[in-house]
This record gives sequence, structure tokens and C-alpha cells, in this order.
Amino acid sequence: MEPGLVAAGREALLVALAASAPALGAALLAGLAAGVAQAATQVQDHALGAVPRLAAVLAALALAGPWGAAGIARFARACLEAAVGMAP
Repeated sequence: MEPGLVAAGREALLVALAASAPALGAALLAGLAAGVAQAATQVQDHALGAVPRLAAVLAALALAGPWGAAGIARFARACLEAAVGMAP
């Protein structure tokens, strides 16, 4: 394998991780809070766990979405520039 291809694959994974981390973190914290609330109140309704997670993920995407999109666009631009440089 070419070192440039391996580096691009590694960078793609890091960009995907960085872009999805805010939404995943928000879902984790909201799910933990909903689980603690369900355990404390002994109310076992599935909607009580899903709705706060959905709201937290949407809020995280609204706040961190532009930052993640900028990182993805920067990576795509770098890949396209590298592809143009490799063209015969």
C-alpha cells in the first residue's frame, strides 16, 4: 500500500471520529441522565429514554455541526487536491 493512501485513510477515520464525537457524547450524557431518572422514579417507559437523547443529539448537531462540516470539507478539499496532483 502507498503511504499516502494509508495516511488518507487514517485521516478519514480521525475526521469521522471528530465530526461524530459531539453528537455521540451528547447522546451518552442524555442517556445516562435519563437512565438515572428512570431508575430513581421506577418509570420504565422507552420514550423517556429516547426523547431526551434525540433532543440532545439534535442540539449537539446544531451547535457543533458547522465545526464538523468544516473539518469534513477541509479533508475533502485536501483529498481532491491530492488526487489532482496524482493525475497523469
